[in-house]
Amino acid sequence: MDDIPQYKRIVLKLSGEALKGSNTFGISEETITSISKQIKSVHDLGIQIAIVTGGGNFFRGGRGDNLGIGRTSADYMGMLATIINGIALQDALEKTGLITRLISALEIKSIAEPFIRRRIIRHLEKDRVVIFSAGTGSPFFSTDTAAALRAIEIKADILLKATMVDGVFSHDPIKNNDAVKFKRISYSEVLSKELKVLDSTAVSLCKENDLNIKIFNINKKNNIYNSVVKKDIGTLISKGG
Repeated sequence: MDDIPQYKRIVLKLSGEALKGSNTFGISEETITSISKQIKSVHDLGIQIAIVTGGGNFFRGGRGDNLGIGRTSADYMGMLATIINGIALQDALEKTGLITRLISALEIKSIAEPFIRRRIIRHLEKDRVVIFSAGTGSPFFSTDTAAALRAIEIKADILLKATMVDGVFSHDPIKNNDAVKFKRISYSEVLSKELKVLDSTAVSLCKENDLNIKIFNINKKNNIYNSVVKKDIGTLISKGG
């Protein structure tokens, strides 16, 4: 391919919703296969890739109240959901020929390695795709925050978040037809305007460590690939906007 990547090492945040495709629950085989092929195409550019999985297609910690489950227990259930997605994604990626390592912030020796920063960096240097699951391993933190934290720890060039919309908007574009899309926006603006495209703790972490964030639409064809070779995809969140 003639495309020139903009980054050397990335962290890609994939929500559980991104994996369910048009299904109402669980994982879509067609969707996870398509996503895996896109990740393979990005890897073929020579980019080191780490992925953080969400778990909302199975269970989200915030839903615990509706079931009479305490927040701490519900958050651990959500972490287990991300591990399920991590296992599925690992299998799909390896079917494309990639070598992967599944990492869990919760100890689960039979299927995943623990998070050891230097070992993770070594995996990436050996061209292995790393999949982070179980969030931060602690309740009360979102997988967005886990993605920001891991990206900072492994010195990624950017945090890419795949969403259901085209980027950051002034209002929810699904509910408001007059919502305006930002091509670039600063961390401070995202926080002050209380734009909900990313958890505020994650944005604050990125702001403090000067880690750029790109928000893009996972539902558009080849957009994972496009997000690393095209500057006009989605919204860039950075220090200067």
